[in-house]
Amino acid sequence: MSTDFYSMDKLVEFGMGMAIANQMASSMNQTLNQMQIPGAGKSISQTNESIYYAVIDGNQAGPYSLTELSRLIGEKKVVKETYIWKPGMEKWEMAENVSEVLHLVALTPPPIPSEE
Repeated sequence: MSTDFYSMDKLVEFGMGMAIANQMASSMNQTLNQMQIPGAGKSISQTNESIYYAVIDGNQAGPYSLTELSRLIGEKKVVKETYIWKPGMEKWEMAENVSEVLHLVALTPPPIPSEE
């Protein structure tokens, strides 16, 4: 076996080493790109858009996501007259004046009529 760098054996060894290094770097980059770090890549306004507070039974309650508010609406704990606040709002508003929440209230069916 020759010790000369330009010998065929050394060139093949060098090429294989480079190919393995490229494959490892590609694999690591793919793994890093697929990693999800909570809160990374989101601005504060994006994060706060899904946080809501409500006045339930005269007390401030929350924070709630829209999914949680939907559950509370289904339980009739939040109605269109319930005060809602989210970061970025100047003051508390009734649910019917907060478009994202009104959308949920409007989708809630009325009570089932009782047969008399």
